[in-house]
Amino acid sequence: MKVILAKTAGFCMGVRRAMEMVMAESNKKEGPLFTFGPLIHNKQVLGLLEARGVKATDDTKGLTAGRILIRAHGIPPRKREMLQNSGLKVIDATCPKVTRVQAIIRHQSNKDRPTIIVGDKDHAEVIGLMGYSKEPAHLIEKKADVANLPPLENPFVVAQTTQDVEDFKEIVSALQARFPDIQVFDTICDATHERQEEVRTFKERVEGVVVVGGHHSANTQRLVKISEGEHLPTFHVETEKELPREALSQMKVIGLAAGASTPHWLIKNVMQEIEAIQARRETPFVHGVKRAYRFLVLSNLAAAMGAFSFAYAVLRLAGGTTNLVFPLMAALYIYAMHVFNRFLDKGAASYHDPDRATFQKQYKRLLIFMGSFAMGISLILSFITGFGTFMTLVGLSLLGVVYSIPLIPEGAGNRHRFVKIKDIPGSRSLSEALAWVAVMLLLPLFSGSSDPVLSVVVTAIVVFSFSYARAVLFSLFQLQGDLMMGTETLPITLGEKRTLALFKRILAGTALLLVCSTLFGLVSSIFHLMLIPLLTLLLCLYTYEKQWLSPGIVLEGLVECNFLLAGLLIIL
Repeated sequence: MKVILAKTAGFCMGVRRAMEMVMAESNKKEGPLFTFGPLIHNKQVLGLLEARGVKATDDTKGLTAGRILIRAHGIPPRKREMLQNSGLKVIDATCPKVTRVQAIIRHQSNKDRPTIIVGDKDHAEVIGLMGYSKEPAHLIEKKADVANLPPLENPFVVAQTTQDVEDFKEIVSALQARFPDIQVFDTICDATHERQEEVRTFKERVEGVVVVGGHHSANTQRLVKISEGEHLPTFHVETEKELPREALSQMKVIGLAAGASTPHWLIKNVMQEIEAIQARRETPFVHGVKRAYRFLVLSNLAAAMGAFSFAYAVLRLAGGTTNLVFPLMAALYIYAMHVFNRFLDKGAASYHDPDRATFQKQYKRLLIFMGSFAMGISLILSFITGFGTFMTLVGLSLLGVVYSIPLIPEGAGNRHRFVKIKDIPGSRSLSEALAWVAVMLLLPLFSGSSDPVLSVVVTAIVVFSFSYARAVLFSLFQLQGDLMMGTETLPITLGEKRTLALFKRILAGTALLLVCSTLFGLVSSIFHLMLIPLLTLLLCLYTYEKQWLSPGIVLEGLVECNFLLAGLLIIL
């Protein structure tokens, strides 16, 4: 069985923007926070928001203090005025695409032109749009409704942003036949169009389609309708529990699409469940290899192996000792910190990596034992190496644990935005990179090694660049889950596009440093070998950016392989 995941699956720009705004507000601790109506048509997300203290309301009576957020669908001007007079702080999360349609209606209807809206009469967006028309707007839901319109002079037509493109074209043709002077504004969102077209392209490629999304979501229902219109067996599910396993087990290729209000963790859950159906049909050898790979990645052993290999390369680059004790200490320390911090980040994995969350729950005792054992062995090795090395590792270990522990008492924490060090925007990626530099370069230095200063400086920059790029890349993979949890990582603070640009600049700057340093003889020529894992790391970024692979254990494992490659190249 092969699963083809639609590239457009998941939150659209408008929903993502609204989620970012409501999460940012929920972190401010500035009193009650409400949304005017349900933020999106997804029960799981609404449940999460409610757990974070965000309440949905359609009635502001009795509400005199707090904040209220206008959802992406938008609202009529009269309701906006009512909110502004309520005494609540109003936060407008109306999708910019919807705002554009509102502006068109206001502008054109002020010219006394009749308004025609193509959309679903009970949809929140359409209700909001109708309020912007100077005179009562005429609503069209299907082509047959055109005949019921009264005589109109010089009308104009707009569409609900999530309408079916083909249906809109048919309706517009009928309107133009009846009203030759009609002005057409195609206001269907590009993302909606792309999402619908991608479902249409499933034809001839798949045997069935699974569409993930709320049963009350109009855009999800439209994807289902389009898929069924292509005569494909189509299954609309809200969660993985609703999957028709028996029917899917008879298929070899399945298309997976999702509505604009479906979070990535639900899509991942569904995809993993479909793949589990596939796993039952695999040969024991293939199944065993996949299980071993999954264990290595999810248990953080792959990260430890990469750290060991990279630490060995670092020692060779710095021109000092090649004693394998130091790479081993670095790998054990990094492994232990990964294990402990993942458990301290309670609930985070549930929203960006459900598979990891399940794995951590299943192997909790084993992972804690392995993490504790790794930390103990690393401390013993550091003590044998020297007191300075031991104290340095103890300090790094304490800092690693303190990073995820609340520094402000729970009661007082409600009044502060930053309760833990990790709450500081971008601190996670920076602290991980600094820890890698410290454990891979400081520990050997405290052992008394006298490496060439210039080689140490260049090596430190290379280590920081590689490890920082790794941490930023993983933050991109976890973007939606961190958003749900209110964790202010670098991608959330800067935005995905700026973070991607920063990633590329870091790698480009590191490549330039490596080329210039070796070209002018400032460091050993062996440094130029690091250009290879640097390029493969960049390839991992493009794999994510171009959506060649969706974030998961496969892509995560490929990232760790770059660090294994660094040590292998040095050995060769």
